[in-house]
Amino acid sequence: MGELDRDYKTALEIARQVAEHSGAAFFVGGYVRDKLLGIENKDIDIEVHGIEPKELCEILDGIGQRIEIGESFGIYSLKGTHIDIALPRKEKCIGGGHRDIEVSVDPHAGTYGAAKRRDFTVNAIMQDVLTGEVADHFGGVEDLKNRVLRHVSDETFAQDPLRVLRAAQFAARLEFTVAEETKELCRGIDLSKLSKERVEGELKKALLQARKPSVFFEVLREIGALGVWFPEVEALIGVPQNVKYHQEGDVWVHTMMVLDAAAMYRSEAQDPYGLMLAALVHDLGKAVCMQVADGLVHAHGHDEAGVPLAKQFMKRLTDEKALSAYVCSLVGQHMKPNVCARHLSSVKKTNKMFDECKAKEDLILLALSDGKGKIPALTPQEEQENRKFLSERLEVYREFMARPHVTGEDLIEMGLVPDENFSEILAYAHKLRLAGVEKQAALKQTLVYARKIK
Repeated sequence: MGELDRDYKTALEIARQVAEHSGAAFFVGGYVRDKLLGIENKDIDIEVHGIEPKELCEILDGIGQRIEIGESFGIYSLKGTHIDIALPRKEKCIGGGHRDIEVSVDPHAGTYGAAKRRDFTVNAIMQDVLTGEVADHFGGVEDLKNRVLRHVSDETFAQDPLRVLRAAQFAARLEFTVAEETKELCRGIDLSKLSKERVEGELKKALLQARKPSVFFEVLREIGALGVWFPEVEALIGVPQNVKYHQEGDVWVHTMMVLDAAAMYRSEAQDPYGLMLAALVHDLGKAVCMQVADGLVHAHGHDEAGVPLAKQFMKRLTDEKALSAYVCSLVGQHMKPNVCARHLSSVKKTNKMFDECKAKEDLILLALSDGKGKIPALTPQEEQENRKFLSERLEVYREFMARPHVTGEDLIEMGLVPDENFSEILAYAHKLRLAGVEKQAALKQTLVYARKIK
């Protein structure tokens, strides 16, 4: 029996015992939505009505090991399952942040009252666990058929600004359109008090789960919600490009195309999330480097100029320094792979490129995404040839790095004393290593260089 089957049987057992206490258990939220869409969802959400928290805890304790996710909010889980069990809640906004919402358990709120506090009609559909009967107070089933995201209530929707980002995230992930009245409501909601963790959570879902992550940003652009959290990306709107290489439009259009192209390589990446972030910010430098000379648009040096902008972008969204370093490394190198492949560059040049990048395999994937996310795009043959060339050169680089090479210990053994010049001498030795110079010859050349600079 699979985990999903086991969890479903556990859900039935919870519902049976709740019914014995004169209560009712409903599947709710994304589990019902995905079930009606024919999408498998292993995370089961149950809402229990008509019994007190103490009774629910006793039932759960008799079935398995209860885990308190939010006891004061009436949210529990059972160890070893993918089931979340909650009691209906009432929420009252007392400020602008997500912590400024007063939450209280209301076991007798009824299905209408419980569904009203949810964000979108497609997430407000409830299904009785035992009977399968659907409670759809807000037309969610019809919106599912029409693939429309529509907010449940003007009053409750605006209580949590994150729902603006959730609208964009669901639109991208489910490939739904957002209802015009919901867009209009979103335009008046302030996102500035959201925490970076919550914002990144929605961004991550869109980047990793959507077939076309660009929809997330297109929705935010349409409702005027890009600027607070993604100003560097917003700055790409209207920035022209050289039509010889980019006939698709401005840098914004190109970036969205690259983002969707990267989604096709996502499963191959060493760090899928990092690759998608790098695709999003790879051309930020064009906003500050764009120049027009003799009627032609140029953005020379935009790869390097984009690194501090990418770093600024990442700092706003996350405290993960390794992730930021990964993204910035790809941004600074993203132009080189396709250029090297086009010109069949020397081993020395490709070795240097891979040596300077923290994510070598993903650099190739970003370059392919960059080449496909434009008009004219890389043809399938060009894509295959570029990938083959770069992959072979990456293997060459690794083979070079596996060879014996000059180390600091070697230089000390030859009489050099570590001083202010030592790092420069080691860097020179490393250049010889990248060039494929045999160790003994490299050692001699490095000693000559050391004497020269001293």
